Amino acid sequence: MKRLTLLLATAFFCLAVSAQKGKDTIRIGNMVIVKEGKTNSGGDKVVKMKRDQAPRKLRNVSTNWGVLDLGFSNYDDKTNYAALGGSYLVNRPGYPAFGKSDFKLRAGKSINVNIWIFMQRVNLIKHHVNLKYGLGLELNNYRYKSTISYRENGVEPYSNGSVVRTDPFIFRDSISFSKNKLAADYITIPFMLNFTSHPAYNNRGVNISFGVSAGYLYSQRNKQKSAERGKKLNKGDYDMERLKLSYVAELGIGPIHLYGSFSPKSMYERSLDIRPYTVGLRFSNW
Repeated sequence: MKRLTLLLATAFFCLAVSAQKGKDTIRIGNMVIVKEGKTNSGGDKVVKMKRDQAPRKLRNVSTNWGVLDLGFSNYDDKTNYAALGGSYLVNRPGYPAFGKSDFKLRAGKSINVNIWIFMQRVNLIKHHVNLKYGLGLELNNYRYKSTISYRENGVEPYSNGSVVRTDPFIFRDSISFSKNKLAADYITIPFMLNFTSHPAYNNRGVNISFGVSAGYLYSQRNKQKSAERGKKLNKGDYDMERLKLSYVAELGIGPIHLYGSFSPKSMYERSLDIRPYTVGLRFSNW
């Protein structure tokens, strides 16, 4: 995921950087780098960076390419473990039954990266009220504190080897991990109603957006690192919901943009009732 994130972020950055107003002016988002006619003592032209304060031309449809989100992934665990049974969670003999503690996360290491190929804004009422939508990738990493492991199918642990399961299951592993995470990646389309106080200026005033998003799960994997096994990556179908519907929101105050999302439904098809949410910073022109 790191390589994919770096590659896409680099590509979108290149798209966002465009030369304007001649060879001596470069625009990066709402920042302008100007090479002036003046020279310094060494004979080189003076280069200054300044914020573009000029009002922009308002269009009924405007597009923002390469929006990047950096934040944290987490979830609200509503699972009734007492009534769950052992169909999906396989317990080690002599250990307490599964509970919420088995799915606790390392919050500071559970990262969310969203790469929006584009965001588009359509004027509804005098450019102060807009319809906002886009297309992108949601990349979620859930870092566990515990030693749980995921399997798409296979021989059930703690048995005599004769029990072969064809359905997904989670079990407590026999070793400790220095890294144990579940990665869930989605192709997502958000739809939001946007309110902006200063439509003619980028990153000025207040911007508020809220709405819904629909995401399709295209990758799920359990990545682990331990002294005994080294790095191990298990890919498969872990009984996670393919379609994720979420409430989404964005708050912009000047150049600072915050985003958040919350899914009211579990990210698993059956058994576990775990409802994901994300919060973080959005790097966007508007």
